[in-house]
Amino acid sequence: MSKPRSLLRGRGSLDSGKVGMVELFFDLVFVFAVTQLSHSLLAHLSIGGAVQVALLMVAVWWVWIFTSWVTNWLDPEQLPIRLGLFGLMVAGLLLSSSIPQAFGERGLLFAGAYVFMQVGRTAFAIWAVRGEALNMTRNFQRILAWMLLSALFWIGGALLQGHQRLLLWALALLIELVSPSLYFWVPGLGRSTLKDWNVEGNHMAERCGLFVIIALGESLLVTGATFAELAWSVQGLLAFVVAVLGSIAMWWVYFDSGAERAHHRIAHSDDPGRQARIAYTYLHVLIVAGIIVSAVADELVLVHPDQASAAGIVAIIGGPWLFLLGCALFKWVMADRVLPPLSHLVGLVLLLGLLPPALNHLFSALALGSLTTAVMVLVAAWESRVLRDDRAATEH
Repeated sequence: MSKPRSLLRGRGSLDSGKVGMVELFFDLVFVFAVTQLSHSLLAHLSIGGAVQVALLMVAVWWVWIFTSWVTNWLDPEQLPIRLGLFGLMVAGLLLSSSIPQAFGERGLLFAGAYVFMQVGRTAFAIWAVRGEALNMTRNFQRILAWMLLSALFWIGGALLQGHQRLLLWALALLIELVSPSLYFWVPGLGRSTLKDWNVEGNHMAERCGLFVIIALGESLLVTGATFAELAWSVQGLLAFVVAVLGSIAMWWVYFDSGAERAHHRIAHSDDPGRQARIAYTYLHVLIVAGIIVSAVADELVLVHPDQASAAGIVAIIGGPWLFLLGCALFKWVMADRVLPPLSHLVGLVLLLGLLPPALNHLFSALALGSLTTAVMVLVAAWESRVLRDDRAATEH
């Protein structure tokens, strides 16, 4: 019996880490998902609503990043893998469309689509690596066991209501979040190793960078769409400029140097699996969350520039704070620093310092949004200056 044609992504060539057009097409589903998440948070701006949206956001990220891991191993330019991605796109659209009512009448649709993507993709991967090294099959078998365990709680939670659903879904997500840290250990099958997670670093770094672009793009879309519907005013124009500058500053903080340096490091690492697991799989969720919350804050400032509720104030400060925290930890891990970048730490302290006076209503919503944007611009400029000085010192 002949060995089946390999469906693995090539390694070692200039194009081996290139993100394919079918992967970019797949990502369009998550543009919709990010929009649904920001709109859901805006509609339920409370502690309970934030907890629910946070759970849904992590679930959306988790299904996306696991798919990115799989396409890091499997070649999406091959027909079977491409068809598999198209199937995931259909499920992803169902998942995204159900987000606003995931804790209401569409809970079963959300859970069913999510389980289909996680379990179905892993089962498909087991089929796709048949004939390859046994450790690859075993790795996906272990992952499938964990996904089936979490699926029980996803479906079980969907059949319940209110806090019971939230509790079971949180448990399901916790199972999936913990599993990579335990190397997907399964009785009788043992555990995976970092050698089993030998990733193409160029591909992983580029995929996560593209998701950050998706989130930033959604933020700009929200800003533009909201501004277009407002009656003309100087306040509205100022709020629009502040929101756009905030998004530009976020892009600068992430992409000006941090993403590129991390990209280079993982691409030339002897242990890319460890970096991909910590820096890209886990820490990027904070970065994406920060952008989504910031998009909600921008809309609040645009619509209500004079004042914000306590929840609105937390969103205006919390979005940039989460983003900076994620970037600080990401750069810390990827650069083996003693501490995260000083510019980021100062930015985090400054943002926290705005919280007490803001809660005492010493700032209007527009003034507070302007201050948080000023902090982001400061961090971006500070880091750029430090890196320029470092490069100049190295050249001399």
